[in-house]
Amino acid sequence: MFKAILIEKDGERATPRLAELDKQSLPEGDVTVRISHSTLNYKDGLAITGKGPIVRSFPMVPGVDFAGIVEESSNARFKPGDAVVLNGFGVGESHWGGLSGYARLKGDWLIPLPKGLSAQRAMALGTAGYTAMLCVMALEREGVTPDKGEIIVTGAGGGVGGVAVLILSRLGYDVAVSTGRVEEAEYLKGLGAKTIIDRKALSEPGRPLQTARWAGAVDSVGSHTLANVCASMKDDGVVTACGLAQGLDFRTTVAPFILRGVTLVGINSVYRSIADRVTAWERLARQIDFGKLDGMTRTIPLEQAIDAARDLLDGKVRGRLVVSIGDQS
Repeated sequence: MFKAILIEKDGERATPRLAELDKQSLPEGDVTVRISHSTLNYKDGLAITGKGPIVRSFPMVPGVDFAGIVEESSNARFKPGDAVVLNGFGVGESHWGGLSGYARLKGDWLIPLPKGLSAQRAMALGTAGYTAMLCVMALEREGVTPDKGEIIVTGAGGGVGGVAVLILSRLGYDVAVSTGRVEEAEYLKGLGAKTIIDRKALSEPGRPLQTARWAGAVDSVGSHTLANVCASMKDDGVVTACGLAQGLDFRTTVAPFILRGVTLVGINSVYRSIADRVTAWERLARQIDFGKLDGMTRTIPLEQAIDAARDLLDGKVRGRLVVSIGDQS
């Protein structure tokens, strides 16, 4: 028997609970993983609280991330004892996820845990850190180098934003951040931000073309914030869009794109190639200041995950939350 967060539906109401399950209840797959750590992302918060249409079938074990040890495998890529990481592929949405003692799934969704990276720190990064690295890789691919100018990171108090600041500052970029928690200025500067902007400056409808300021952007907010960021880019600036904390809507004009040559790059972290995943995770293992990552991370037991998910959506969580399930690191 093992513990898991289980979301069940009774009529129109979906309810999460801490459940006791057995391995025979696990879904089909060619690899079984004993999970040591998971984490809570914004999507997990929506799934657990029912405030977003994340879960596609019931009952569901949420958790879009996990790290652990392969216990059984008929997949040629993995053998028992291998340390692995999982992000995305609909896990925690349409296939049972990582807030559980065990997972059974397709081995083709897994990648090896990079050498030198513990399971706990892998989940301190989680999908948030992996997505942040995909954003940085996209900026680099589009030619945004540190000498081109300042980078704006929106939603910096959250997971993606916080890790993006860590990565960008370590790579030599000047980083500005927008946040709704201006009282966190010293915390954000400690991560590497040089300029703090109140999110109110970006979160309301603005002019279609504004003062050119940013060379690049990492946006996890969407809606008016994303529109204002695009309107404030320098010539040939690049905006990476990876989230929708403010909303799905995106009301803008073609002005930034045809008058300044702005590029908008969408970041899909859920269905990404294994090659891109391996590259992103190996770079995270090499290029993160783990002292700073540890300082922005709090670890909780699985029993606290449901309450923590509510706090996450209420904006009460700073940085990263790791869920310890069975420490194997």
